[in-house]
Amino acid sequence: MAQLHIEHLAKNYGNLTVVDDVSLTVADGEFVVLLGPSGCGKTTTLRMTAGFVTPSSGLISIGSKDVTTLPPWRRNCGLVFQSYALFPHMTVSQNVAFGLEMRKIDQGKIEKRVVDALRLVRLDGFGDRYPRQMSGGQQQRVALARALAIEPDILLLDEPLSNLDAKLRVEVRQEIRELQRKLGITTVLVTHDQEEALTVADRLVVMSEGRVRQIGSKRDIYERPADRYVASFIGQSFFIDGRVTAVGSFESNDGLSFVVPDHCPIGPSSLALRPERVMFGDVPESADNRMLGRVEYISYLGAAIEVHLRVGESTRVVVQVANREGVQEPKKDDELWIGWAKTTGLVYPLESNR
Repeated sequence: MAQLHIEHLAKNYGNLTVVDDVSLTVADGEFVVLLGPSGCGKTTTLRMTAGFVTPSSGLISIGSKDVTTLPPWRRNCGLVFQSYALFPHMTVSQNVAFGLEMRKIDQGKIEKRVVDALRLVRLDGFGDRYPRQMSGGQQQRVALARALAIEPDILLLDEPLSNLDAKLRVEVRQEIRELQRKLGITTVLVTHDQEEALTVADRLVVMSEGRVRQIGSKRDIYERPADRYVASFIGQSFFIDGRVTAVGSFESNDGLSFVVPDHCPIGPSSLALRPERVMFGDVPESADNRMLGRVEYISYLGAAIEVHLRVGESTRVVVQVANREGVQEPKKDDELWIGWAKTTGLVYPLESNR
């Protein structure tokens, strides 16, 4: 196992910059997730780390070794592809053994490592099967076993669950996380699925347009998003546009006044709120922000009920409440009290709202 260090990494294709000055250190044994939408540069960053894409500039080191210009087979990285990339004409055991054979490992050691790797991913007894005889989840486990069999310093996972159905994704991601903890292997996973990222990561790296927007723990990024982009991408937020007019005072574009933290800079801004943090119905008069809203529509989400209310000419507030026994679901056009503490809202100056 080893630490991964990336410093000022960039990749350009002509005039197009797809990765722009990315720096990141992944500690020995840490599980880090690169999270962002399609085209944000996360997969290119992973493939540069693996050696399949040549950086335009920057440094990649594994442990104390600079691997920036080394080919993939000299980096000792285990890579699991989105498409599994199993050889259809080879058995499961032959697929798992492939990387070991390319490294010219002794045959006796290969057999043992294959057995051990299949046992790790709970595929004992599947060695003689072919990929076509296995489910998608089983094929993904074979791909994982192949990556682990070479005893890599770093495990790299390129959206490994995107081809699985929703229920199977949940099961396999839990297995991957448990296996990573058991082995203590340094791991980097790429995904656009925030639920998947929040489930498995020790730390998140949120990316957009080739750049890192924020690095931090799951709680840090959810509770204290660095900018409007991160607040909108991680979890659910709604935004009220306006301006901070004085210390602790925010006015929406349609003239509503809200109390915000004192440290918010004066000027044009957006007020961001999480729907589950807004009080609903029985709101104490002492609440920093308290107002009547008219219900415009209700979304039934199963585990939660989401209520959309209009509180001003153009200002809408979204409230999400757990669907517990005894919760009274409102009706369209009901007038209800809503409110929130001033520390609940996050204010972003317009220049940070890119």
